[in-house]
Amino acid sequence: MTSDQAGVPRDEPKAGVDLALWRRLWSFTRPFSREKRRLVLFAMGTALFDTALPWVTKAVVDDLTTAGASLPLGRYAALYAFLTLGLASCVMGFINSGGALRTGVSFEIRRAGFRNLQDLSFSFFDRRPVGWLMARMTSDCERLTNILAWGLLDLVWGFSVMSSVTVVMFLVDWRLALTLLSVVPALAWVSRYFQRKILSSSRVVRKINSKITAAYNEGISGVRTTKVFVRESGNADEFSRLTLDMRGASVRNALQSAVYLPLVLVLASLASGLVLGVGGSRVLAGAIPLGTLVMFLAFCHLFFDPIQELARLFAEMQMAQASAERVLGLIEEQPAIADSASVRANIANQTASARPADIAVDGGAAEIGVIRFEGVSFTYDGGQEVLRDFDLEVHAGETLALVGPTGGGKSTILSLLCRFYEPTSGRITLDGVDYTDRSLAWLQSQLGIVLQTPQLFSGSIAENIRYGDLEASDEDLHAAARLVGAEQFILGLDEGYATQVGEGGGKLSTGEKQLLSFARAWLKSPAILIMDEATSSIDTETERHIQAGLAQVLTGRTSFVIAHRLSTIRSADRILVIKDGRITESGKHKELLDLGGHYHELYTSQSLRETGQQPGAWDE
Repeated sequence: MTSDQAGVPRDEPKAGVDLALWRRLWSFTRPFSREKRRLVLFAMGTALFDTALPWVTKAVVDDLTTAGASLPLGRYAALYAFLTLGLASCVMGFINSGGALRTGVSFEIRRAGFRNLQDLSFSFFDRRPVGWLMARMTSDCERLTNILAWGLLDLVWGFSVMSSVTVVMFLVDWRLALTLLSVVPALAWVSRYFQRKILSSSRVVRKINSKITAAYNEGISGVRTTKVFVRESGNADEFSRLTLDMRGASVRNALQSAVYLPLVLVLASLASGLVLGVGGSRVLAGAIPLGTLVMFLAFCHLFFDPIQELARLFAEMQMAQASAERVLGLIEEQPAIADSASVRANIANQTASARPADIAVDGGAAEIGVIRFEGVSFTYDGGQEVLRDFDLEVHAGETLALVGPTGGGKSTILSLLCRFYEPTSGRITLDGVDYTDRSLAWLQSQLGIVLQTPQLFSGSIAENIRYGDLEASDEDLHAAARLVGAEQFILGLDEGYATQVGEGGGKLSTGEKQLLSFARAWLKSPAILIMDEATSSIDTETERHIQAGLAQVLTGRTSFVIAHRLSTIRSADRILVIKDGRITESGKHKELLDLGGHYHELYTSQSLRETGQQPGAWDE
């Protein structure tokens, strides 16, 4: 799937450099004023030393033609040594300063991006693939910081060199200066023409590259499906067509770049030829000394090098503007769900030392009693309506199970309860208070969630369990693991609780990861426990261990359970059958079986698959 198909913004640079955009990006360099000053000073120093060397050469040649053998070589050798050491020191200085600036700005951009990602709502991630987000904080960030740091160097050095060379040339001989500068208009036209061509072909290369990356990713992730349908040859042919397109676009881009550089060199050589012709005739006429001609010939190359670098820099800035817009868009994106101004004011008015234990950080009740869904409807970003006029009341300590066909709205109900999303219409209240009038952080701190696909982080088993409560003691941690039946497999590992789980928990089985997810959620001791298909990836024996401890954990705690394995929810206080965003059946396990409706059908068919018994054998 291409980036366009995935709904990812296209990489379309604007025609010209957007200075306002780069000023916004430049704000990330503010903490590094010292590095910027050093970089500017070293760049200017490099330019002055670059300009001084041809001037000294002029003096050597002029003295040699007049003084002959009595030329003070020692003095000039010392002067050359001084200029060379000064130039080397400035080069070393701007490399260190530029590297420090680039690294620092990269850190600031990535920190700002990651910090904002933590606050963004789920709807943002629904519209952005993980790979797209990763690219913003890696390749795009790297590209932009290189431009900011080394672009500053090129700008300061380039303009300093051209300014100092121009001043020296006009001071020494204005006629030769005008001769050298006569090719600048032609160079400007050539640079503008070819940079547009190179920019256009580079854009094509990037687009095809994104398609190749997507195809390669899909080919690897879908290798089993490919083999099952014997699509290896077809996939290889499609990939070959993409790579052929890439080769053609890359050759075109390389050819344009290869033509542009020689043209710049030709114009620089033309300037040298003009200077040599005009200057040589004037040397022969005795109008200027030979050293002046030598200096101007050196200035021909020195003057045109910065022009080439600046043309490259402005083209790179233009091409990178799409990256800058995406990175800044990520950093400046506002969460769709956040505390209102009144909630923030209530939080600001509270002080932890004076706040009673039964008062939350936002001034409301610290405990959650009755939860109500009142006429709630919900639609995912312009899609089909998932819930419509949904009503539900749940009391504190109640265990509520949600069952029904896939896509019926079960997970949406829990996502709305957690305020990962907010209702399109209607409202959800906590003890009669609209939950949008309560602190978002406080509400989500009351939740413990175990999902169908467990998510672990790189680190040890103990660190992953303690993620639920960073202040928990080792005894509490071990008790949580023991309660869910995880301690047996943990102690069987060589390093026990210190065992590293790997990236995403890759060193553990899915069932083991799920047990740690249970332990993490229960260690938090949440007011509301949510389990979304939490036992689907563990075996029956492990499930029995969890069920034994589950009764203790659910006591006095409001719980919501989504389960396709209906045997896990028979003890729920209430079971809701959700279909097409509505409650079609409600009651206890036995009541719903006696009703003979959809729950009865689900339970019957599932029991037959699991036990092979005839209908009625399980019915109590």
